Amino acid sequence: MKIIPVHIANFKIDGGAMFGVVPKTLWNRRYPSDEDNLITLSLRSLLIDNGVNLILIDNGWGDKQDEKFFNHVHLSGGDGLEGGIVKAGYTPEQVTDVVLTHLHADHCGGSVKRNSERTGYELTFPNANYWVSRTQWEWAADPNPREAGSFLEENLLPIMHSGHLAFVDEEGELFKGVSLRVVNGHTPGQLIPLIGYRGKTIVFTADLMPTVAHIPLIWNMGYDIDQLATIEEKKKLLSESFEKGNILFFEHDVYNECCTLKKTPKGIREDKLFSFNEIEDIVSA
Repeated sequence: MKIIPVHIANFKIDGGAMFGVVPKTLWNRRYPSDEDNLITLSLRSLLIDNGVNLILIDNGWGDKQDEKFFNHVHLSGGDGLEGGIVKAGYTPEQVTDVVLTHLHADHCGGSVKRNSERTGYELTFPNANYWVSRTQWEWAADPNPREAGSFLEENLLPIMHSGHLAFVDEEGELFKGVSLRVVNGHTPGQLIPLIGYRGKTIVFTADLMPTVAHIPLIWNMGYDIDQLATIEEKKKLLSESFEKGNILFFEHDVYNECCTLKKTPKGIREDKLFSFNEIEDIVSA
C-alpha cells in the first residue's frame, strides 16, 4: 500500500471559533494568532493506493467561488489539489474513490469544478465514486442555520446529479485496508478513516481533532454542533489509539502532520510529532 499526503493549501480562520470556550490566553500559546485573531490552518488530503483502488480522502475548498469568497479564507501555499495529485504521480482521472469525511466546504469543495466553458460544473474526479455517510448527506440537504453557510449547493448537487454519489450506511471496512468510523459531535455522520499500514493504524482525524492542540478533551471548536458528543468521541478514539499505538494524521494542523500518543497526569496527549515522510521510522520502531 502507498499513502501520500497532498498539501492542497493553507487558509486562515478565526482562532476563537476554532477553540470555542478555551480562553485565548491558553490556546494562543499552543496555536498563535495574528493581530486580527486569525490562525493559519492547512488543507491536507491523503491519497491511498491499495493496489485495487486509488482513494482520495477530502479535497479542500476547491476554486469555484468568486474573489470575494476567497478573500475571507486567505488561501496560500501548497501544491493545489490537482497539482498535488500529479506531484504524487497520478492524475485526477485515475482516482477511483473519493471519501468525504463530511460536507463542510473546506473538506468537499474540490470535488467539483467549473467546466472548461465556465457555463456549469463537472466532477474533478470523473471516474470516481464519491462516498459520504447517508446521515451527513441528509443533514446537509436540509441545513440548520448554524451550518448553512458551510453546505454549498455547488459542492453537493453536481455530485448527486452525476450518479457518482455513494452512501456509507455503517461503520467498518470500505476498501482493502481502509475502514471508516462514524462520529457526530462536529456534525452528524462525520467519517473518520482508519488506514492499516505496515502493522500500524493511521487515523485521519478530520474535524474531530483538527490540530494537535485539539487533543485535550475540552479543547474543541465553537463550530461543533454537540460539544459533549465531541468530548466522548475524542475520549474513545484517543484511548483506543493510545492502547493500539495508532498514528494520528492531522488535516488542518499547519505545524504538525502526525503524532503518536502518551498518557500523562492530565490525560492522553501527543508524544512524538513528525512529518508524514518520517512515518517509516515510526512504523519500523
